[in-house]
Amino acid sequence: MRTNTLLSPLTPIQLLQASFFFLLAFILTLHALLSSTSTFLLSPKMASFVSQNRAAFVSLLFCSLVLLLLYIYNRRSREVLLLDYSCYLPDTDQKCSFEVSQYFVKRSRRFSKKSEEFMRGIYLKSGLGDETYAPPFIFQTDYEAKLKSAIQEAEEGMFSAVDALLSKANVAVSDIDVLIVTCGSFTSCPSLSSILINHYGFRETIASYNLTGMGCSSGAASIDLAGRILSSSRRIRYALVVITESISLNWYFGDNRSMLVTNCIFRVGTAAALLTNDPARRGGAKMVLTRALRTHCGADDAAHHAAYQEEDEEGQMGIALTKDLIRVAGEGLRTHIRSLAPKVLTWGQLAQHAWHVAAGWAKREGKPHVPDFTQAFEHVCVHTGGKAVIEAVSRILRFDESVTEPARMTLHRFGNTSSSLIFYELAYFEAKGRIKKGDKVWMMAFGTGFKVCSLVWTSLKDSCLDADNPWKDCIHRYPVKAW
Repeated sequence: MRTNTLLSPLTPIQLLQASFFFLLAFILTLHALLSSTSTFLLSPKMASFVSQNRAAFVSLLFCSLVLLLLYIYNRRSREVLLLDYSCYLPDTDQKCSFEVSQYFVKRSRRFSKKSEEFMRGIYLKSGLGDETYAPPFIFQTDYEAKLKSAIQEAEEGMFSAVDALLSKANVAVSDIDVLIVTCGSFTSCPSLSSILINHYGFRETIASYNLTGMGCSSGAASIDLAGRILSSSRRIRYALVVITESISLNWYFGDNRSMLVTNCIFRVGTAAALLTNDPARRGGAKMVLTRALRTHCGADDAAHHAAYQEEDEEGQMGIALTKDLIRVAGEGLRTHIRSLAPKVLTWGQLAQHAWHVAAGWAKREGKPHVPDFTQAFEHVCVHTGGKAVIEAVSRILRFDESVTEPARMTLHRFGNTSSSLIFYELAYFEAKGRIKKGDKVWMMAFGTGFKVCSLVWTSLKDSCLDADNPWKDCIHRYPVKAW
């Protein structure tokens, strides 16, 4: 992610060439000013002093100019490159079909008949397939989620994703300067970042960050944080971002219907991404981060309480997804694209949008005009929060089924994996070989609060099916006709 400056368009070689040209022009100009024919610009004493110490004076000015150019060069923001990423694929014995879900609900004997029927109805129209993954405690005999279960779920995902990423990125653990771990609704003590530091033996000077409570948007927010750190520093070279979710302790065993919904749509998932600002690694990087934007509508009470963790009437803890959530998501998205559009659309697209808005106002048309974002981006990773969320985004942004296909298929195959969902969706694009060099990819994610986050990437190479791509064994079956 790079801040636009006067020198931003220049490559390091071009900047070096321009510096030498400028220095040469400056020295020639200075020599002319200090020549005997130009001493009328200075007082007699000053002219005499300069003429006697001309070499020292020119050397001093030359060094000052070099230092100034070095300062300007070092103040330039650096490109943030996505070296690689990896998504966790759980073992097949953790697959959670409708049959497995129903078996767990009945055998646990912790739900009323009404709650069982309600979850059955939600599941059947949720858009989830029969190959999503559930946390390990679901398959245990006591059906009881404990802290140990939550940590086991987090560790399995994090260790698997980080192992795969480090092996293919060819980066040593000792080279990583920043570690960012995000988990939307679970936190441990010591933190998840500390668990990773202990497991991998990161060096003592590593800067670690642990983000939590930000919901499904925390994956995009953590990439934004890493981008801001890398773009403003030359001493920090590598940032490892681990995006996970542990849903074991967030399974709800009460009868509040707004809380039961989470049991039906949230599934296991983890992603790890390695970012760098080292220009020497550009040739091997997948993408460059060109823009990040985050908006927060939390000042509005309805937005703040749209997805809310609390206890029900019986004291059971759960996360309530209110009926107002879809409306809040729509309003949050409209607010977000008002800020995003001027930054990503061309002048021609903005002028066309202004024309339509003015024409609609003159005709008193109530339906607002929405810019065609598919002209700005070749690929869009729509938030895979659920069937209703995908349909709402599609309706607001006027996306057809070809645009929302990756989101719908990701929901069908993996469910709502919370903060890591945007990378499972990116993996779908790569498995299909759709991303070409120069293509722009827009990732959007929604989070509790209510937050909307966007990441805009530019591809540096054609995509291919990596050996650890989570879709590699099933991509030939997608897209499915019904979801």
